[in-house]
This record gives sequence, structure tokens and C-alpha cells, in this order.
Amino acid sequence: MRVWTRTLSGKLSRKSLFSVENMAEKDNQSIHNENNSVRTLKDHMNPTRTSAPSYIVFPLDASHFNFKLGIIQLLPTFHGLELENPYLHLREFEEVCNIYNDLNCSMNTIRLKLFPFSLKDKAKTWLQNIRSGSIRTWDEMQQQFLKKFFSSHITNSFKRQITTFTQKPGEKFYKCWDRYKDLLNTCLHHGFETWRFVSQFYEGLTPKDMQMVKLMCNGTFEDKDPDEAMEYLDLLAENA
Repeated sequence: MRVWTRTLSGKLSRKSLFSVENMAEKDNQSIHNENNSVRTLKDHMNPTRTSAPSYIVFPLDASHFNFKLGIIQLLPTFHGLELENPYLHLREFEEVCNIYNDLNCSMNTIRLKLFPFSLKDKAKTWLQNIRSGSIRTWDEMQQQFLKKFFSSHITNSFKRQITTFTQKPGEKFYKCWDRYKDLLNTCLHHGFETWRFVSQFYEGLTPKDMQMVKLMCNGTFEDKDPDEAMEYLDLLAENA
């Protein structure tokens, strides 16, 4: 049996059905051989570029995000070193993000988009190794970041410093109060209620400054509620 086929030049020609089937089989075999070609040692040893799934699942409005010139240079950097303060980095990072006005994106999206650019070295490697799709919001990013770089060991160390805080010999009252507040701000998740850390500060003062605190409020300091006591200590430090 013969069938009509079209040549490469476009002309029609008659060929036997067996011949056409044989040509098709050869073409399929050729494609199969190309797909299953043997890879050499060089092919296996040379690295190939592969894309990894993103560790962040961005909100829908992320497609409208536009980088503004110079914004990356304004971001603080965090390298993951022991002497670095994760809370301070987050605070400074959010301050930069707050000046980034984009009507097309939420602040949640802006922070998720910019945060990776603030991390360097060890901290950047940590972020890249996070399980893909595990972060969907800025709150989740902060939780993961603090969990990694503010370990329970560091937390317990700061909590001990808070509960054993004392005024140094010769230290001015306002400097002592500022030092104590810096300690609290370094470990915002210390978990202590206001009454407890205010009482700890008061009891850690030298007898001289403890007496001064009492006299300045006519001996009613311990009768104040915790928030009033905080405001009173701030006022004393400002006027010291």
C-alpha cells in the first residue's frame, strides 16, 4: 500500500506505508537516544544551576512591590555575631521600612521583601536554609529570627542580670536607671511583669539613692502602681 507524503521542498510524493512507518520509528529512536545520552564524568562533576523553592510565601500584593533607589543602603545589617543585638536590628530595620511609602503594598509585604537584604554572612546563610514556604508574615519572620539569634541560653543570662541588678558604687541615679532600661530593652521577652522589675530596680539602689527616691515622693513610692512608679523614676532621672 502506498501513501502520499510531502517532501521538505513542499512537493507531494507517493511512498509505501512500510517506508513511512520505518522513517517514523527511526525518528522516535533518534529522540529517545538524545534524551538518554550517556553523561560523562565531566558532566557529573561540573555544577548545574538549580533554583531552590522560596522560604517566604509572599502575599498577593508582593507583585506590585517596587524597589526604590537607595533603600538598600539605608538598611541596617546583621551578621549573626554574638555581640550583635537582634532586637536592636529589628527596631532599626522597621524604622527604615516606616519611611518606605508604597500605596500598592502593605507594610507586612514591604518588610518581608526588604529583610533578606539586611542580613549578611552567617545570618544570610541561616535564612537561606529555612524550610521552604515556612514564612508567610512579618511576625513569623521575627519569631524565627529571634529563635535563632536570641537563644534560651542568652535569654536566661539577661533574665539573671535583671533579677540581680544593683547600682554600681558612685554611679549617678540617672545613669543607673538608663542602664537598667537598656537591659530591659535588650531582652524584651524577659516575661517579668512591670511591678517585678520596678521593685528589683528599687531594691538594687544604694541606700543613699533609695532614700532619695522615698523623700522625693514623700515616702509614697511603694504605694504607687507599677506604671506610675515607672513614670516617677523617669521623671527623677530627667531632673537628676
